[in-house]
Amino acid sequence: MRSIRRLLAIVACAALALVPSRPLAAQDRPRASAGSALTATLVADGFVIVMRHASSPRTPPTPDTAKPKNTALERQLDAAGEAGSTAMGDALRALKIPIGEVLSSPTFRARETVRAARLPNVDVIDALGDNGQSMQGVTEAQAAWLRARVAQTPRSGNTLIVTHQPNLARAFPAWGGTVADGECVVLKPDGRNGVELMGRIGIEDWPRTKAPAPR
Repeated sequence: MRSIRRLLAIVACAALALVPSRPLAAQDRPRASAGSALTATLVADGFVIVMRHASSPRTPPTPDTAKPKNTALERQLDAAGEAGSTAMGDALRALKIPIGEVLSSPTFRARETVRAARLPNVDVIDALGDNGQSMQGVTEAQAAWLRARVAQTPRSGNTLIVTHQPNLARAFPAWGGTVADGECVVLKPDGRNGVELMGRIGIEDWPRTKAPAPR
């Protein structure tokens, strides 16, 4: 009997060892679901949507594989990135989420993201870019600019900012490093040079997000 109890204790300890001790990381938390309050929030406008550009291979294309307008042979969106960006733009229009200003990194992959989504009023901002060094070139000045910009209340609709993971990680160490390709983070300027994080939605989630029920 004693040996049976000892065996059960060993099994229980082994099971506990398999349970992760860390809290849920940001990328493990559920994103916006269909019909979520986040959609209704964005319809109400006055928010800043910060987006990492859509899916792009880490290796730049060759002259034979580069897209016609990619004359500098920069990284470019893959098929999933193009499709996801298009579906996101379609969903924003179908959900009647108003987009006012659109600020984009000057990189080819960021401008492709905006172009595929067919978003209006696009301004290309050098501070959102990678300084031509892909994952290595972000400065503290750029991070400070991004922090200040997201704290500005949109003049109309919602502001959409398309940038890169290193920019987000440096500007927002608490969560910026966990933003996936094409993921959007919704922020609410608080009027005191700060923001409140309202939620996150992956690029793949936009097509299945339902419009909020009429009141």
